Amino acid sequence: MITLILVAGAMHSARSWRRVIPLLEARGVGAFAIDLPGLVPGSSTRPEEVTLAMWGDHVAGHIRGVDGPVILVGHSRGGLVVGEVAERLPERLAGLIHVCALIVPPGRTALEVMGPQVPGEDGPTPAADGKTIGISAEAAKRLFYNRCSEEDAADAVAHLLPEPAAPNATPTTATAARWGRVPRAYVETADDNNLDLAKQRSIKAAAPCDPVVTLDADHSPFLSAAPELAEALFQIAAGFVREAEELNSSES
Repeated sequence: MITLILVAGAMHSARSWRRVIPLLEARGVGAFAIDLPGLVPGSSTRPEEVTLAMWGDHVAGHIRGVDGPVILVGHSRGGLVVGEVAERLPERLAGLIHVCALIVPPGRTALEVMGPQVPGEDGPTPAADGKTIGISAEAAKRLFYNRCSEEDAADAVAHLLPEPAAPNATPTTATAARWGRVPRAYVETADDNNLDLAKQRSIKAAAPCDPVVTLDADHSPFLSAAPELAEALFQIAAGFVREAEELNSSES
């Protein structure tokens, strides 16, 4: 059985995927979401203790307990995390799926890929101590949830968590030899106010993906377009597994 492991984006927890997971399971796919250290409500891990290596090791530990093909799905900043995991365990992964996500090439940081924030823009901002990143409720609704219902947007905002700052400023350990050998796919979101379509496509130009699927959705398709996202993930995952099986057959 295919297993999809889902990693949420900045300031979001595993609950972001609660609508997508049952839809994947209904298609016979194993799926579960992982909370990252420092982004768990009530966690004893303080945000300033969190490192990018900690995130990569944490997700890799979950993969080691899974039988069969594993595909990592990263949303937004989650793309940074799945890249770190691919560097650790490329032989265990059938593919990576980036959902309106950052793809961070070797030696780069998430902040460099995202690019400078426009002066005066009401977006994610560092806390006074520089250890976390946060966002106002109104900015989050505008940037993350513009195609969501009022109820869904309000609920999502209420569950946002401070984002540890250090991992986003840390160069990825990804290498062409390991991370680069894992197949990559991309799910674009066409009405994305946070990572607009042009930016998503510039990210893919630096790290090509195949296939690419475009959804008519905002930056939170797990809420605003859950059925469409689940179908895209299923189809991409099935394609990755077919490719892996064909490769193994040709080599045997």
